[in-house]
Amino acid sequence: MPYERWAPKVVRSSSGIVAGLTATALAAIGFLTYQASAHVPSSLGSSRPADSSKAAAAKAPRDKQHPTALPAASGTGRRVVYSVDDDRVWLVGSGDRVKRTFKVTPGTVDPAPAAYVVTSRSGKITGSDGVAVEHVVRFTNVSGVAIGFSAALNGTTTAPAPSKKLGGIRESREDGTAMWEFATIGTRVTVIK
Repeated sequence: MPYERWAPKVVRSSSGIVAGLTATALAAIGFLTYQASAHVPSSLGSSRPADSSKAAAAKAPRDKQHPTALPAASGTGRRVVYSVDDDRVWLVGSGDRVKRTFKVTPGTVDPAPAAYVVTSRSGKITGSDGVAVEHVVRFTNVSGVAIGFSAALNGTTTAPAPSKKLGGIRESREDGTAMWEFATIGTRVTVIK
């Protein structure tokens, strides 16, 4: 008797192979998604402060001889520091070295003094006041009003009408470019008085 007649026949189904590979791929994607979500900071994407520090809530001490100096008690490490009382921003690199500081024009809605993270960015949009803006860096929401830094394409930094609820913190185009390059998603933003 020929061997072929008694040997078991192996039938290969291409749909079975595809189904097996698909199931394996979905399981791997599910596992990787779980791992990624387990390591994302809880504050990322949140409109709530990342850290409600009592030090940030009090007026941070200022150097009266050097009013543009980084305020004490404004945090540590790489971050953006924004003073709502002084309308000033500091871009702070590693080692707490100030890379740049500049004046800003706030919107009509201020964020609470606390620590946040950059949650979204837009290259060019129309602001809620109808002005074309660029380099939008958002870090929180207050009562449904998005709060973030931006630069008007026409270069103006005019204060908004107090009757409107606006959270755009306007900076010059040059300062807006510096902010855009510095404050990527997840960058800490410390708001002080």
